[in-house]
Amino acid sequence: MTRYICLVAALVCLLSCKEKDMSMKMNNPHNIRGVVSYKRSFGDLNDVQLAVAKKIGIRPIATREEAEAEKGRLVELAPCVHYGMDSLTHSIPFLIPRAAALLDTLGVNFLDSLAAKGLNPNRIIVTSVLRTRQDVQRLRRRNGNASLNSCHFYGTTFDVSWKRFEKVEDPDGRPMQDVSADTLKLVLSEVLRDLKKAEKCYVKYELKQGCFHITAR
Repeated sequence: MTRYICLVAALVCLLSCKEKDMSMKMNNPHNIRGVVSYKRSFGDLNDVQLAVAKKIGIRPIATREEAEAEKGRLVELAPCVHYGMDSLTHSIPFLIPRAAALLDTLGVNFLDSLAAKGLNPNRIIVTSVLRTRQDVQRLRRRNGNASLNSCHFYGTTFDVSWKRFEKVEDPDGRPMQDVSADTLKLVLSEVLRDLKKAEKCYVKYELKQGCFHITAR
């Protein structure tokens, strides 16, 4: 009788554990390799990115007011299902259509890759977009290394954090396991590597800024 009770208790425990597991997507990741070296894989310097930015982008603008005149050539960005955005205190949320499409593709491919690897969904976070000359002057007061010859002037370039990501909560309120930022960074690097190989973009790994600096091609 005691043995029967123990068997029943074990079965109940097993079933309840399975039910609990089904209430959240379990993170059992596989096939995550990242890249051999972030610095070597994403070493497209400013001169390379600047050349294409000048070729396909808008003319640099002095103030945010002037950006209104360029709206016909720019796509306005907003947080969406594909990516999140910082407050953008030193840039404005506009990109040329080609760069906006690249950002969408990056966000979609990242979410798809997480799903394929058995990881819970997280969105990339955009940290910088189009900068006016006025924005750069303000930024240089805080960061003396901010470039006066920046690709961000042309609406072709955006930065995506590799330190922070935006967890996507389950719509039904079920608990979702966290995915570490290190793991998400590895997956993001794979997605960027593939887009770079397809000649869709140039990418620079920014260590101090904690971001990937990306220019559409």
